[in-house]
Amino acid sequence: MTEPAASVKLLREGARATILIDRPAKKNAIDEATWRAFPVVAAEIAADPEIAVVVVRGAGGVFSAGADIGEFVALTTADEARRRSYADAVRDGEEAIARIAQPTIAAIEGVCVGGGCQIALACDIRVATEGTRFGVTPARLGIVYPVESTARLVGAVGASAAKELLFTARLMGADEALAKRLIDRLTAPDALDGAIDELVAAMAAASRYSIDAAKRTVDAIAAGAPDPVALDSLWRGGFSGEDLKEGAQAFLDKRLPRFTWRP
Repeated sequence: MTEPAASVKLLREGARATILIDRPAKKNAIDEATWRAFPVVAAEIAADPEIAVVVVRGAGGVFSAGADIGEFVALTTADEARRRSYADAVRDGEEAIARIAQPTIAAIEGVCVGGGCQIALACDIRVATEGTRFGVTPARLGIVYPVESTARLVGAVGASAAKELLFTARLMGADEALAKRLIDRLTAPDALDGAIDELVAAMAAASRYSIDAAKRTVDAIAAGAPDPVALDSLWRGGFSGEDLKEGAQAFLDKRLPRFTWRP
């Protein structure tokens, strides 16, 4: 298997995997090598059925200051093939995070701007600390936000709020990000790890079948392309599944369930 770039680390702790963006000297700005590393670590996660939850975060108390602007300067004089290659890397990196089968949690602190927001929005749940600054800033650079990234932004905050953020390219505080539903939960800076631990523990203890089916169903509905037959099959499959047998018996026995289903 291809090794991920040094700027991205995959860490394991029990049923939790952490994708760590590790360029603290650059405020975890996402360069091309980092974009290309995301599909590699996503493939490693897909190959390990014991991973139940994935956390995405940045090193050094910063989520990500966005794309590496120095690479944009080089692209202005590059040929079309080179520009396409870079754009493909950005798209493929973001989509690799979005397509991780397990629930994904973005643990956000410091700044989350541009490409950082792309990665955060590709996660299922976003938890941020007070004092974090957010921005969707392509208009500051004369570029365009990717189509799927824009769709996720619209899905989170709505069309008019997405336009305002894209048109002004302004930075906003965490309180406003929460009010706009760009993030799902806000914590004190020293409470972020505890909040993430709480979410991870709850998800890791739940039925993997239930979570897998729920994520696939919600994502299909949010994308506006649900397959009623396939989704109905997921729902009906739960009635004959091993996790229902265990969950129902554990409820009757007044004990915690020990779910065993794996994808």
